[in-house]
Amino acid sequence: MLGLGRLGTKARLQALAEGKIQIALASHGIPPEEVQKGNLHVIEVAKGAIVFAVNASVPLTNLTEAQVCEIYSGKVRSWHPLGGPDRPIAVLTRPPTEVDPEVIRAKVGCFKELKEVETATVMARGGDMAKGLADTPDAIGMTSMTVVEQSGGTVKALTLNGVAPTAEQVRSGRYGLTRDFLFVIKGEPTPPIKKFLDFVLSPDGDRVILANGAVPLR
Repeated sequence: MLGLGRLGTKARLQALAEGKIQIALASHGIPPEEVQKGNLHVIEVAKGAIVFAVNASVPLTNLTEAQVCEIYSGKVRSWHPLGGPDRPIAVLTRPPTEVDPEVIRAKVGCFKELKEVETATVMARGGDMAKGLADTPDAIGMTSMTVVEQSGGTVKALTLNGVAPTAEQVRSGRYGLTRDFLFVIKGEPTPPIKKFLDFVLSPDGDRVILANGAVPLR
């Protein structure tokens, strides 16, 4: 069995094209030529908020884009100038080719050319970021609302420029740091795949998506 959790979008699409899997989960960056060449069908399922999140020990609830850039560039290294305690900020980041930093660079202007502070700890996988945020006092990191919802209160999402990453704000487009959740299949769906997709796109599926911190499209 393939370790699909360790495959990126490109590898998943390749596995789908080769018939090793029947359905692939993707986020973005699906080249149109790949869809055409592989007779692939893309089904939009949900959107997910990408957030700057902190360890529960951090008493702040909101940062501006400028403040986040000051943290990640190293211009601000303590929570105190931001209205928090006089303790050093533990900056956690992701590899630049991962979805979260790609979306942030595209949508937060001061991140486009930002050189991250040398003390930032790179979390190779999403699970590493989740654990790092939960276990590291005074930590800040880039992650998803799914991680926040599943953290049991050890991680909290910050509002950005006063806008919270709620389902309503994601749907309206007011909260702009979002990623797509897509299912990709090859050719027409088989009966079992169709049954699964019908469930995902049903009200019952919506409830599962919401419970895991993402936002159904309907």
